[in-house]
Amino acid sequence: MKKVICSQKAPGAIGPYSQAIEANGMVFVSGQLPIDAATGVMAEGAEAQARQSLENVKHILEEAGLSMANIVKTTVFLADMSLFADMNKVYATYFDGDFPARSAVAVKALPKDALVEIECIAAR
Repeated sequence: MKKVICSQKAPGAIGPYSQAIEANGMVFVSGQLPIDAATGVMAEGAEAQARQSLENVKHILEEAGLSMANIVKTTVFLADMSLFADMNKVYATYFDGDFPARSAVAVKALPKDALVEIECIAAR
């Protein structure tokens, strides 16, 4: 059985997908663009975009009754690998203790010309 997770504090899906799905004690959070749900504005710069994407992930996990500490795997999509250090600096501040497993890849383009998009898997 799966359950749809949706937070009003994170931007709505821009296509036919859910913000997150919970199944068998795992929460799969879709890629989060760096858009502020309250304003609809995308953050500027890789650091600000990483922060907003992670805030969106955090809000969705909170809606599921979880926190960043429940994340077991993240995937970070970057518009260019030269943005890695800026993203990494912000990313490190969102986790205490053990970091989740992570992949970081550069892609040709991201929706809405974002520089950063982050998805994750969390466990209860």
